[in-house]
Amino acid sequence: MHFEYSYTVTAGDIDELGHAGNYHYVRWMQLAAIAHSTAIGWSSLAYKELGAGWVVRSHQITYLQPAFERDKLIIKTWVANLKPATSLRRYRITRDDDTIATAETDWAFIDHTRGKPIRLPAAVRTSFEAVVINDTAVR
Repeated sequence: MHFEYSYTVTAGDIDELGHAGNYHYVRWMQLAAIAHSTAIGWSSLAYKELGAGWVVRSHQITYLQPAFERDKLIIKTWVANLKPATSLRRYRITRDDDTIATAETDWAFIDHTRGKPIRLPAAVRTSFEAVVINDTAVR
């Protein structure tokens, strides 16, 4: 129902407050989304050959606990919906089964040449499955 991406927090992720900086969460989300897409056959190269791919329209993150150096995180991600030219992807970032952040990204499917949204090609649409997961289902 969801894809899991493992990540260990590095010294480079730590900010002046001694915990992972906020923008690193966005990077981890993107790494998880790319790993999920690649795992189902849609690598960066596959999108390049198609001449189209996903770009971010917006991110929303709720921080619940800080992440620290050497924390072993699991970024759980799933596609919550697929629309004609957009998709909503959700994330749950956990440490030792405790949720430290929840998030979502609104993605648009863009033609690389024109830089404009296009309808999802059938091959892409059928590769991704939209899953409805309530807050307690992915822990």
